[in-house]
Amino acid sequence: MLKAAGAAAGAVGIGTAVLPSPAVAAGAYAHPGLLHTGADLGRMAAKVKAGAAPYTAGFAKLTANRHAQSGWTANPQEIVYRGAGSPQNYRTLYNDVHAAYQNGLRYHVSGDSAHADTAVAILNAWSAKLTSLQGSADRFLAAGLYGYQIANAAELVRDHPDFELGRFQETLTTHFASLSDDFLVRHNGAVVSNYWTNWDLAAMCCVLATGIFCDDKAQVARAVEYFKHGDGLGSVRNAMPVVHDDGLAEWLEAGRDQGHALLGVGLMGTFCEMAWNQGIDLYGYDDSRFLKGAQYVAKWAMGQEVSFTANTRRKGAINGWSGSETVARAAPVDPAMTRPIWAMIANHYTKRRGLSATYLTQIAAKSAPEGGGGDYGPNSGGYDQLGFGTLAFTRDKATGTGTGTAGSPDPAASASASSSAAAGSASGSDPRPQTGSSPASPSASASAADGDLAATGSNDVIGWTAATGITALAGGLLLLRRRDRMRKDATE
Repeated sequence: MLKAAGAAAGAVGIGTAVLPSPAVAAGAYAHPGLLHTGADLGRMAAKVKAGAAPYTAGFAKLTANRHAQSGWTANPQEIVYRGAGSPQNYRTLYNDVHAAYQNGLRYHVSGDSAHADTAVAILNAWSAKLTSLQGSADRFLAAGLYGYQIANAAELVRDHPDFELGRFQETLTTHFASLSDDFLVRHNGAVVSNYWTNWDLAAMCCVLATGIFCDDKAQVARAVEYFKHGDGLGSVRNAMPVVHDDGLAEWLEAGRDQGHALLGVGLMGTFCEMAWNQGIDLYGYDDSRFLKGAQYVAKWAMGQEVSFTANTRRKGAINGWSGSETVARAAPVDPAMTRPIWAMIANHYTKRRGLSATYLTQIAAKSAPEGGGGDYGPNSGGYDQLGFGTLAFTRDKATGTGTGTAGSPDPAASASASSSAAAGSASGSDPRPQTGSSPASPSASASAADGDLAATGSNDVIGWTAATGITALAGGLLLLRRRDRMRKDATE
């Protein structure tokens, strides 16, 4: 079950705690403030205008994508289906979502209002027609993945005079976040470990993005609390259960297959970035556990040896069928496989924080320039991340009058960072302060249908993975009850 959020979200690990930003302290969230702040958007525009590398290469990837064209016409559906036993049409949704996002991003970089108009038209069309997300257990993946993505697309044009903000907020809350919130509470009627890490993370991203977009403090608090202490496999210590002697944290889904492990790392990075932009430092939480896990996956995905501890976990339904399965080794990898996830994570730790992250630096360089939806294959796996990190997340090293521990930016510099960059500064730093989170109680919509448990997740995602030459491990989600041997006895 979701636990009530604590009154403060104090930072743990590298970096220093800093004061709340004025927007957060006043009770509202900063907008734009999901994956991109005003400072970020100003930096992108200024760097591209100046012809600076690698921003220009990243922008070229965006302008070449068919989804980023102002002639895109939306194809909204009343009911979106994903999963077996339904007439699947969710590809229509994710293609339109990526078109809205890419046009919105292109507008901010180029200044061409035709792209903003296109993004608004797509979003308005969907909020006017969509009535529900349905299907098998995969409907929760649809809600989580496309929920956080469509929120990010809308955040880019929320101030457009033609954007139906209130109607969109209702759509986002009712049809996306309600499913994601329910999944984190009930896990579709399954034992809590039945669903792999990325299922939780997709739902967490949707709940967090919706909470920020709708200025819902309780929803943000629930998502942050789940990241820290959730019972499911998406919480930070369950996703990375062991920190090895080399300082790398074993990523749970490295025992499953490469494609899903990359998906999970990208989703956790997305979650941390959206929280960071509202003054909540989860990148540094628990002694920067996510840095250790991302480094682990980067090293493994490049074909290098990593440590792995065998684990056994339960699967099945509550008061129903049950089983268990043991994973004994890391899955094989194809070093050529990539997803557009690395620029965001590498730039945070090496540029914002000034830390050394060798494997992240190497894999980010290999993956650059990063594209987005439509550049990584036609199936859903190629649309799980919004992408374009080379353009959006490349940044200069943070500078200021002083730094905190391990290069953390001086909190005194944070108050003016966003406004100065939005005004046209090409600065690469956009430090965000640490804030507390408000108490909240879990909420849920309708209970999940019985007999609808997923063993491995979307067949489409599996197909995308297999198409790259990687065979997924056998289905079945396992229960991890092994404790991190390096975990401290103290709790927060």
